[in-house]
Amino acid sequence: MMRAIIAVSLLAAATPALARDPLGIFDRWGAFRDPSPLKCFAISTPVKPSSGGGNWRPFASIATWPGQNARAQLHIRLSHERDPRARVTISVGERRFELVAGNADAWAPDSRTDTAIVAAIRSGRSLSVETLGKSGRPFADVYALRGAATAIDAAALGCVGR
Repeated sequence: MMRAIIAVSLLAAATPALARDPLGIFDRWGAFRDPSPLKCFAISTPVKPSSGGGNWRPFASIATWPGQNARAQLHIRLSHERDPRARVTISVGERRFELVAGNADAWAPDSRTDTAIVAAIRSGRSLSVETLGKSGRPFADVYALRGAATAIDAAALGCVGR
């Protein structure tokens, strides 16, 4: 548990920000607020990152951007650069969703899919993001979802009325 708190805190501290406000740590998930531009988000690191990845820390986040009129947007930072021809899929329980992706980042293709993924996360136990690496070898980043719903709610509340 302590290792998870340290990992989430270090991840948030490593992400560029002028003054990040912690909103809470909830098991393997943390909630934070960035003041400018205002953004509140829940974030976690993989339970066991794939070895041989990039020079960055992989994460899954759900963000609210009041100035952009965006709520509960998924952002995945993969542990490896992906093969540009490979699909990126996210699995939560029995639900599977295809994401749009760059070299090492992935997002839901639209707000409707964001909503469906967040609903699945709220009731799921684990989340897996799968694709092929640049080398052509498959990899998966796996996240525990305990605490995710509370962190998502804390992040959403952190931006209310601001």
